[in-house]
Amino acid sequence: MWAISKKEWTHYFGSLTGFLVICFYLLANSLFLFVLPNFNVLDFGYASLQVYFDYAPWFLLLLVPAITMRSFSEELRQGSFELLMSLPISPLQMVLGKLMGVIMILAIALAPTLLYGIALDQLSSTGGLDWGATAGAYWGLFLLASVYAAVGIFASAITKQALVALLVSISICIFLYKGFDWIAALPFFQNGSGFYVQQLGLQAHFENMGKGVLYASDLVYLLSLILLFVLGAVEKIQYRKTSFLVYLMLVVINIAMHFAPLQWDLTKDERYTLSNTSKQIIAGVQEPVKIHLYLGGNLPTQYKKLANAATAILNKIVQENTQAIEWQLDLPNQMYKDTVLYEAYDSLSKLGLPIERVQSDASKADQRIDQLIIPGLLIIMPGKQPIAVDLRSSKKYFKPYNIIKDVPEEDLDASANAAEALLEFKITQALYFLNRKTIPTIGYLIGNGEPIDLSVNDLGQSIRHQYHLAVFDLKKGFPTAPAIKTLLIVKPTQPFTELDKFKIDQYLMSGGNIIWAVDRLHAEYDSLQKTAGAYIAYDRNLGLDDLLFKYGVRMNSNLVQDLNCSKLPVVVGKDPTGNPVIQRIPWPYYPFLNGNNGHVIVKNIDRVLSQFPSSIDTIKARGIQKTILLSTDTNSRLVATPNLISLNSGKAPNELNSFTQHQIPIAVLLEGKFSSLYHNRVNPTWQDSLLQYTGKPFQSSSSSVSKQIVIADADILTNSVDKTNGPMPMGVLPFEAYQFGNRDFFTNAIVYLNEPVDILEARNKQLVLRLLNREKVSAQKTAWQFILTLGPIIALSFGQLFWLFYRKRQFAV
Repeated sequence: MWAISKKEWTHYFGSLTGFLVICFYLLANSLFLFVLPNFNVLDFGYASLQVYFDYAPWFLLLLVPAITMRSFSEELRQGSFELLMSLPISPLQMVLGKLMGVIMILAIALAPTLLYGIALDQLSSTGGLDWGATAGAYWGLFLLASVYAAVGIFASAITKQALVALLVSISICIFLYKGFDWIAALPFFQNGSGFYVQQLGLQAHFENMGKGVLYASDLVYLLSLILLFVLGAVEKIQYRKTSFLVYLMLVVINIAMHFAPLQWDLTKDERYTLSNTSKQIIAGVQEPVKIHLYLGGNLPTQYKKLANAATAILNKIVQENTQAIEWQLDLPNQMYKDTVLYEAYDSLSKLGLPIERVQSDASKADQRIDQLIIPGLLIIMPGKQPIAVDLRSSKKYFKPYNIIKDVPEEDLDASANAAEALLEFKITQALYFLNRKTIPTIGYLIGNGEPIDLSVNDLGQSIRHQYHLAVFDLKKGFPTAPAIKTLLIVKPTQPFTELDKFKIDQYLMSGGNIIWAVDRLHAEYDSLQKTAGAYIAYDRNLGLDDLLFKYGVRMNSNLVQDLNCSKLPVVVGKDPTGNPVIQRIPWPYYPFLNGNNGHVIVKNIDRVLSQFPSSIDTIKARGIQKTILLSTDTNSRLVATPNLISLNSGKAPNELNSFTQHQIPIAVLLEGKFSSLYHNRVNPTWQDSLLQYTGKPFQSSSSSVSKQIVIADADILTNSVDKTNGPMPMGVLPFEAYQFGNRDFFTNAIVYLNEPVDILEARNKQLVLRLLNREKVSAQKTAWQFILTLGPIIALSFGQLFWLFYRKRQFAV
């Protein structure tokens, strides 16, 4: 067998034709990947060979049949086949020998393309090339090429004409790679069975490996195809049918492996591995679920990358639960036209899907793309309200800028990467909400001046589809933990009595959770507008200090300023016609808050907008774990009160030098078994009332672990109200069309406090953005194009020369 294998590749490289065929293959690859404008990896800006692995199967469709077309057909045509049959080897060994020879030729053809990866790794600015994913993709490509080789040898065994063998081989390979996808797209298979039809084809199995994920089922499938066509060639050679049991065994093994969850995610950041919690949520879905993805087609680069990532995650989810979950791609601009198209967009928008207008350069010919895209998906379960998922970035990254002078410019690549990292979390959370059997109740506390107007509209809108939201008047009863999972205490303006605090304390002791969003000081921008541009902030005297101190935090009587802040429109003068000139100026009393990236509530969320926040100190409390969730940036300061709040704050000479503090805490998470403030001093009358309303006696400590989130700025959870358009989204300022991460912070906090499973676990996934150094690529692009175009051919030429020299020395007389 080894002698036949050696004969194959010796014969191939013994002529100039074989060398030129591989040179043409390498040249076509290089031109396609690094020179042609529409597919140029250097222009895409990512240190990834994904484009190569996406198109390599089509190039191999021409290379491999060209190598294998003479394997047996030449022997049959020249009459040397009888000589082969006379050798003391079996037909199976003969076919395997020829297959091994072709595989060695293919290995030599693929080896020079490793230069592509080395070059991209050298040109990378961050992360470098993911060599684990690249190795997995090469392994998949090698197995795919081996399948093509087995098909080519089979085709060569059934005809004496090499050209016929070439055409038959190409036809079979095309059908195996893409044919089943075409069949699955037929209307007959749109009932969910199309997924199983696709699994019969090569593409579905290679795509996983091309991304760096090795599934046992994919490996077994590819090896089974190789064995299938090897046995077919053997049958043709020896004119005898293989046992039916062998084929049946191959089918049974592949079906069994489809249910085997074995996989090896070789990517460095494990981007294609679902968390254990996500797998439990997906496996728990019993009712049929249909997921409609609307992001696809001809898209700008960052959206194309997001669409590919969404497709990969959806395929992974379907594989985890093929019985109940299916997905499909819907592109309204291809399904509808004119008026019907805009009606479709309007309907999808009303369901909560984001619709975005994108204008971007399409080519160097100054053509532009102007299109409406839907970067979202819709999850539908019978009998439930559909859930729309926004696939866009939950955290926007910005290029380095001067926080005083510059307008921040978004780093689109980094933001798109953040969006990819959250895809698993967003989709599995929506599946969890649809499949959840028990819906917790959130109690919005009133009785101490908490707002019940449109300023808390978005607070209710953001959770009303996932939770029961109820209003509870603290003056009229005792909140109970079994009935109310979490209490929301938002922007109280009137002092709490001792009885009020006792009720809250006992609610917490019985296992309840609380979100405190409190403004200790009265400091409002509206008050500033009604005065001459300055007024004094004062303490509301809410009476909560001792209660919060007992639980482990102290809310300070001060205001926090930071230079990394929002800008407010201010009249700075008049133009020559007498009209006011309005300019947006930094307003340090509206600082941007950063999340603690080590906690799932705030991981990968955008900056949170605050308005007149105070600082928080953590206090020693036995058994209580404290985690800072939100804090200021690196240029902060504390303003003691009473103090004058002025529009000119931060503008005095040398005043900027006082912003020397950093990461001042604004929001803190408390977890553990809390001790009651009223231990050993409970009022008997209150105790009787507690027993009467709740049926439970006084508790001096928590019966179970409770959680509290204390926020020293209530405006984080409220929203502005526009006089014309009504309530605005949380985290949006008038005159500024940008939504900060306030809503994400709030909804994540609600999920963390109320759900029995850790559905936020998937937020921990961090994907490295592997970018090319744009300056380096721009300066050295031509040089690298020459290297990547000619380098593989030169490497192959040296190998060919070495081989000819070796052969000459071996057979010289």
